[in-house]
Amino acid sequence: MITPVFLDQIETILNRAGLSADSVAALRDAFPDHHFTHCLDDDISAGIEPVRESDGFNLYLIDASEHCLRFTRDLDSATGLVLAEVSDEDEVAIG
Repeated sequence: MITPVFLDQIETILNRAGLSADSVAALRDAFPDHHFTHCLDDDISAGIEPVRESDGFNLYLIDASEHCLRFTRDLDSATGLVLAEVSDEDEVAIG
C-alpha cells in the first residue's frame, strides 16, 4: 500500500536530488518494501495517467499483487512506483 504521505516524501526527495539512477538506487535502499522503476515518460503507454506530476518527472502507481505488474490508480493496491522522467521536449509537446 502506498499513502499520500509516502508520495509526498518521494516527490520531495526527487525534487531535491533529481531523478537519476543514483537517486532511484537510494530510494530502493531507503524503502526496500516498495518497488521502484525508472523510465522515460514517453515509454508509458498513451492513456495511462500519472498519480503525480512534478517538474521533470511523473509518478505512476504499479500493482504487482497478481504476479504481473500493472498500472493502477488505487493507492491501497499499489506496491510500487514508476518514476518517469519528462524531457524538455516532452514538456514543449504537451504545453
